[in-house]
Amino acid sequence: MSNFQFNIIKNDPLDGHKGTNIGAISLDNVAPVFIDVLEQRAFIDIGAMHARSEVEKRVKWIDDEEAVKGDAAKPYWLVWVTTERGKDGPYYAGVTACYMLVNKEKKRAFKRMHEHVNMMDKSMKHHVIVDHIGDGNKRVLADFLKNHNAEMWEHSADTLKEQLFVS
Repeated sequence: MSNFQFNIIKNDPLDGHKGTNIGAISLDNVAPVFIDVLEQRAFIDIGAMHARSEVEKRVKWIDDEEAVKGDAAKPYWLVWVTTERGKDGPYYAGVTACYMLVNKEKKRAFKRMHEHVNMMDKSMKHHVIVDHIGDGNKRVLADFLKNHNAEMWEHSADTLKEQLFVS
């Protein structure tokens, strides 16, 4: 398990400020959680915030998924997890997932960049979009989120737990 702790924004750092950076987006409460589909494990790699995670390093990103496939290809789900603080405490507010296929042997990888950007945005807007990742990956994600912070899991919306088949 990672030492990374999800950050919870307590106050708007620009509240009342009318100068530069108005309209800037804070990513302080967003974390990238990878699901390794083959190993059925989840982990945080904060480097993914800038496409510099271990999964993403040393490969060239291409649009042709077929060219990435092969014996060494590994599928991942990159899950954007947004946290907030509610009346009862911190909770997982937005959870969205996007697919990537990485072949370190071929030094090639596939992802749809626009999907990653859009899913991060939807997570920040507190959407839960995980219905497309498969039941096994949903269980891995649910277990990871619960084990990472049981209090945040408990305070999270029922819609998140329902989409991950957990009550």
